[in-house]
Amino acid sequence: MKLLRVGAPGQERPAVRTDEGRLLDLRSVTLDIDGAFLTSGGVDRARVAVEAGELPELDPEGLRIGAPLARPGKIVCVGLNYRDHAAETGLPIPPRPVVFMKDPGTVVGPYDEVLIPRGSVKTDWEVELAVVIGQRARYLDGPQAARDVIAGYAISHDVSEREFQLEYSPQWDLGKSCETFNPLGPWLVTADEAGDPQNLGLHLSVNGVKRQDGHTSDMIFQVDHIVSYLSQYMVLEPGDVINTGTPAGVALGLPGTPFLRPGDTVELSVDGLGSQRQTFAQA
Repeated sequence: MKLLRVGAPGQERPAVRTDEGRLLDLRSVTLDIDGAFLTSGGVDRARVAVEAGELPELDPEGLRIGAPLARPGKIVCVGLNYRDHAAETGLPIPPRPVVFMKDPGTVVGPYDEVLIPRGSVKTDWEVELAVVIGQRARYLDGPQAARDVIAGYAISHDVSEREFQLEYSPQWDLGKSCETFNPLGPWLVTADEAGDPQNLGLHLSVNGVKRQDGHTSDMIFQVDHIVSYLSQYMVLEPGDVINTGTPAGVALGLPGTPFLRPGDTVELSVDGLGSQRQTFAQA
């Protein structure tokens, strides 16, 4: 299934997108799409309601699409997780996942305006596959156990400010946690529909110019390994999000480092997970 949240910021309501593109109101099943919904069998209840024809249809005209998940408890990110991206930064392949955290308050809708921070000269783009956790996970024993706790996948735009990230602090938080720096969605695609997470193309363009054209098969650490690995060091809770890294083509690694400026438009997509589009503005 494709789960989403629609409506004005702070007033989103849960919905399902059918294979035919219709939107169905999910409020008779749940008040929101969040960790409590995922861990209580909400996906199965929603599927039953859809199949029974119990959900009223929503008119999509003029309806904003928000992030498909209410504010995550945490966003865990993996850096340098694509071979070509590590190469373009001039850094060696990491022997273990490079892990950092991102403020959950950065999450916005997939078509919302993104703000370039005051004083920024190096705001950058990163298309990523996001993993959404559906069950509490600690000390997972291998890949199958990891797959069992994944609720689904979504597109994540891990916007970054490189000067803040790399020059202002030995940790990356300052350049990753600026407001609006994590558009998510448009949908949360359940794991059964998304299929093999290591067989997805990732694409991003800026002002119509293709910048990233990668594939999850190029990941250094695959999704199930990342989830299992993280569970050895932190408890993963339902509704947590894991950003799994970005392929080559970010501004930091391009000739002339064409960082984002107010008025720029970024479009990104992941196979089977939909697409996003944001226009950047000055904070």
